[in-house]
Amino acid sequence: MSSARTYEVRTYGCQMNVHDSERLTGLLEDAGYVAAPSDKQADVVVFNTCAVRENADNKLYGNLSHLAPVKAANPGMQIAVGGCLAQKDRSTITAKAPYVDVVFGTHNIGSLPALLERARVMEEAQVEILESLEVFPSTLPTKRDSAYAAWVSISVGCNNTCTFCIVPALRGKEKDRRPGEILAEVEALVAEGVSEITLLGQNVNAYGVEFGDRQAFSKLLRACGDIAGLERVRFTSPHPAEFTDDVIEAMAETPNVMPQLHMPLQSGSDKVLKDMRRSYRQAKYLGIIERVRAAMPDAAITTDIIVGFPGETEEDFQATLDVVRRARFAGAFTFQYSKRPGTPAATLDDQVPPEVVKDRYERLAALVNDVAWDEGKRLVGRRVELMVSEGEGRKDKATHRLSGRGPDNRLVHFTPPEGIDVRPGDMVTVEITYAAPHHLVADGDVIAVRRTRSGDAWEARAGVHRGTPSTPAGVTLGMPTLGVPAPLPDAPACR
Repeated sequence: MSSARTYEVRTYGCQMNVHDSERLTGLLEDAGYVAAPSDKQADVVVFNTCAVRENADNKLYGNLSHLAPVKAANPGMQIAVGGCLAQKDRSTITAKAPYVDVVFGTHNIGSLPALLERARVMEEAQVEILESLEVFPSTLPTKRDSAYAAWVSISVGCNNTCTFCIVPALRGKEKDRRPGEILAEVEALVAEGVSEITLLGQNVNAYGVEFGDRQAFSKLLRACGDIAGLERVRFTSPHPAEFTDDVIEAMAETPNVMPQLHMPLQSGSDKVLKDMRRSYRQAKYLGIIERVRAAMPDAAITTDIIVGFPGETEEDFQATLDVVRRARFAGAFTFQYSKRPGTPAATLDDQVPPEVVKDRYERLAALVNDVAWDEGKRLVGRRVELMVSEGEGRKDKATHRLSGRGPDNRLVHFTPPEGIDVRPGDMVTVEITYAAPHHLVADGDVIAVRRTRSGDAWEARAGVHRGTPSTPAGVTLGMPTLGVPAPLPDAPACR
């Protein structure tokens, strides 16, 4: 290219899509494109789509229609659509939006730069959808959103057949990376300054099924514990059917594996779980929760719940509320069931009336908030070490609060100490003073600031020097009013 063209990637959907967008960004920059300034229209706009919810279609076509006049006024502009919705709709996209230049699927994100160039030269839309994965996407260039935290994909695809889910049809059967490749990527990330990783998989704890090792995931967690400089390990999302005791033991016994678990419930009714083709029942799910809490009393457990699945009765819904009360979730992503073409559930009888779904959704959301708030209140008075966040940013201009994540992944707003610059990726120790349903607050003095290599990496990427030259990474600063920070107290379990 004679001059650098600019790009913008718009992402919808799950963490896997977010990580795919990091790869798309890396591919574009590797091909010579540069990120468009926020106040300028990009030469190339890429939509990385999701197909899980019904409004995904409406959102995509609505956004595409908004860009139609923009593209008409800028003939050299290109629009590309990829991800799960592209895999599902294929040529339908160009039929509904003929001004789209490129459509690519979940299995060939690496083709985007070539498809853009081919569409430009041939002056016609390029649609390329592969039916199966040919190259594991981890081999592609990646421009990561964060300097201190990273997604690491350990598998793609899913072997489950949940009746409400279209993902297996779009992402394919599970494909696992070899453990050595994963650990090599983690070690490389740590060398670059990353101190927190999240292991990603559509069904992350089924890892190893492809090469026949049922304990491969727990072994991987333990191996991450041996990587020097790696402070926090998380994973998402596991499936209750494959959640085995060796994983619980690995979590409890590996210090850098965080006491946090996001495990989808979907429904508390055994009948609905059977109709959903979820291969567990309420008793098994609650048993896992009990064993996790026995091994890690401070673990924060979050979940996904769908209301209004076809055939769900009020009794079924009450069973879901019962699990929420007993499981004491720290938070939940709650969804109203939406019919997805191509899924078995879309053709089931007894679709629940929308007004009933809405009523149940509101009751569920209210209970989830109440339980999460109660669980947060249990942490008031506790000391917590936070990794300072960049994405959550300052809470408001009046208080100048910053935000961070505790080991249990709860969001905490705190006021940074005067005279000490706190960078994203650094660690601060605070005392929780207030709890809200979706966050915690530490209004008192920061007890300690620990400058980290991750903070150094953020500073280098940002191109600024905000730190104190005499305070290198690895040094803990006790606040003058509070002295040397004390270790976290042996407080009662927060559940």
